Amino acid sequence: MIAALFVASDGPYVGLPGVDAWDVERDARKYRGPHRVVAHPPCKRWGNYWYGSPSGPERFTLGDDDGCFASALWAVRTFGGVIEHPENSRAWEWFGLPRPSHIGWGWSNQRDHYNGRSCAVAQGRYGHPSRKMTWLYAVLPQFPSMDWRDCANMKPVEHLDKRERFITPLPFRDALIEMVSQ
Repeated sequence: MIAALFVASDGPYVGLPGVDAWDVERDARKYRGPHRVVAHPPCKRWGNYWYGSPSGPERFTLGDDDGCFASALWAVRTFGGVIEHPENSRAWEWFGLPRPSHIGWGWSNQRDHYNGRSCAVAQGRYGHPSRKMTWLYAVLPQFPSMDWRDCANMKPVEHLDKRERFITPLPFRDALIEMVSQ
């Protein structure tokens, strides 16, 4: 059994055998174990437009996600697992996470004091319609190999509709589940 935190109620983790899915209604910030986790905390306040739309009237505060990333980080460090966030997420610097490597999980000196490591993965290699570079932070007994190749010639994620941008391809979901199930 694994726990999938901060997932869409109609997303690819819901109803999957061996997966305890925590969507908005269950409030993943309340997860207290005991299973390893795959966490997809909201990225809106950590990404390129954390302050809001350039043409929108409303402005936001960097990192103001109601404690979602901090909760996901606590769960990963407490029970083991992986967090997925967009490339260049400001949460990495904010929480002092090791900077991701584009060629694997990084060197042994890039672990934090929780034995956590980071990497960058192109979700396009796992079936996403765009390159969609993604950063992973994991605390695991073993750090599995992934498809580290880039796929820069794909359609930019900005050219996709909102649903397509945020979708987790099934092969990528399966790779994350397998990663935390070892």
